[in-house]
Amino acid sequence: MTTGVRRRMGVEERRQQLIGVALELFSRRSPDEVSIDEIASRAGISRPLVYHYFPGKISLYEAALRRASEDLASRFVEPHEGPLGSRLRRVMARFFDFVEEHGPGFAALMRGGPAVGSSATNALIDSVRQAAYDQMLSHMGVVGAAPARLELVVRSWISLVESTALIWLDGRRVPRAELEAQLVQDFAALAAVAAARDEELAALLRESLKNEPGDGPFTDLAVRLIALAGR
Repeated sequence: MTTGVRRRMGVEERRQQLIGVALELFSRRSPDEVSIDEIASRAGISRPLVYHYFPGKISLYEAALRRASEDLASRFVEPHEGPLGSRLRRVMARFFDFVEEHGPGFAALMRGGPAVGSSATNALIDSVRQAAYDQMLSHMGVVGAAPARLELVVRSWISLVESTALIWLDGRRVPRAELEAQLVQDFAALAAVAAARDEELAALLRESLKNEPGDGPFTDLAVRLIALAGR
């Protein structure tokens, strides 16, 4: 008969374990509601040992947030293949996968609070927004600085996606798939309004939408708007 021996973790391995435990707990409750004692217990170590790897709860939270922010930013990466509307639908599906997986932590992060008020945390949030912005410009075929109105459209849309996800988490009263499609169409609507006043943006938009299929989200939006105007 052999007796199992617990393997001792190295420093980095233990840090990564604690970050994983913190993310799991933050996915169920706001970080402010999770104690170091709970994280230590779930990891199978003592409270003082947690402080050996992280100076405090904020430090651990920021490390967990860094991993989560990298995950979230990666969900905006999409191969430049196929119609733009279809690409954005896939991006929104991955984004809402993240929102569902990390609901309370996502909400606490975006709404702010004692655990998320540091400059390091704010910088991580901004890095995700910038990654999303850069990906959107890439999908629009923009190299270098974006036209002023396109920058306004893209950054406004990213803010809309964030706020929509937060509202949706509070009750989930709109079916998720419908919301994802609506956000894709929101981008098209914002871009179209701006393009009506900017020929450079109009040319970019025409180029981006030229391969849209008849059953795509942008064509569906146009049909719905025409029907609405005709009532």
